[in-house]
Amino acid sequence: MTELTFIRAEKTQAKLRLALFGPSGSGKTFTALRLAKGMGGRVALIDTERGSASKYADRFQFDTLILEEKDIEAYRKAISAALGYDVLIIDSLSHAWQELLGEVDKLAKAKYRGNTWSAWNEGTPKQRALIDAILEFNGHIIATMRSKTEWTTSEEGGKVKPIRVGLAPEQGKGIEYEFDLLMELSPEHMAVVLKDRTGKFQDATFDKPGEDLGAELAAWLQEGGPAPEKPKAANGHRPYPPAVLRTRLQEFAEKKAGETATDDQRGLLAGMMELAFAGEPDADRKRRTVLHALWNVESSKELDGPAVAASLKWLNLSKDSGGASKPDPMAVREIQAVLREALIEAGQEELPI
Repeated sequence: MTELTFIRAEKTQAKLRLALFGPSGSGKTFTALRLAKGMGGRVALIDTERGSASKYADRFQFDTLILEEKDIEAYRKAISAALGYDVLIIDSLSHAWQELLGEVDKLAKAKYRGNTWSAWNEGTPKQRALIDAILEFNGHIIATMRSKTEWTTSEEGGKVKPIRVGLAPEQGKGIEYEFDLLMELSPEHMAVVLKDRTGKFQDATFDKPGEDLGAELAAWLQEGGPAPEKPKAANGHRPYPPAVLRTRLQEFAEKKAGETATDDQRGLLAGMMELAFAGEPDADRKRRTVLHALWNVESSKELDGPAVAASLKWLNLSKDSGGASKPDPMAVREIQAVLREALIEAGQEELPI
């Protein structure tokens, strides 16, 4: 059984992951540029709003990339192109979600007889790849998201007037878990902090948040010791870190489009993944956690043919001296790394495995 060890938690320097959402006209782009200016350094902006951010070029210094294609792969390439910038603004993240919804709808009609649940077996890894690209970026990220708009009424001085309010952000369910700071902007440009990992601004309200708040965030992020180096797959060598692994699995699954899988293959996949935790308590739960982190499913029975084929290729099965199948040792290490990351994202202590 693999030994598990608790270590003392220490604050280290970090890069910001901040999300701003609100209805049209709430000031998302302008606020993002003000915060970035306060944080300091070189600023890049991915513009999916047809160049609208450049209207502020007389007030802020930043480089822009107008994203014509708005699929997830285009977003990932744009994020990679921002390497070397201190702050990256993604304006807006909502277009990636809208594009993915359209893609999944087409897949459902073309391959799954209208079953969107099955089509999401292909859509979810793409969404996860986008999130991984955001989390792996070696700089601060400020992402804007549109919110659905609803009208309500309010009575003032005996008169009823319409009021515009914003609802949930237009992005994937649970997107708020991926950010350190989540701020909602109102049509009056008031910001409410709905989530805050700094512990300094939770539930705070800001009237037109700007450079001062950006400077405060930058100072907090610089507190502590140097950030630990993230594991990298140099020159494509294994073991892959979870973000790279998800991308590789997705790429291979796309090459196997249309392939089917048997129940025996799905059962083999589940058994081989569980072997990574042989002799450990809750091996079945850990295997399901890894499956969810990689494919957003709870069981191998939910995987489509391309996903099963990609997973079995990754495990690279061989036979032991007794003739029983076993996964590649590198795949076992990668499975354990995915579990570790999932536990951390769920708010549990890091458990070195």
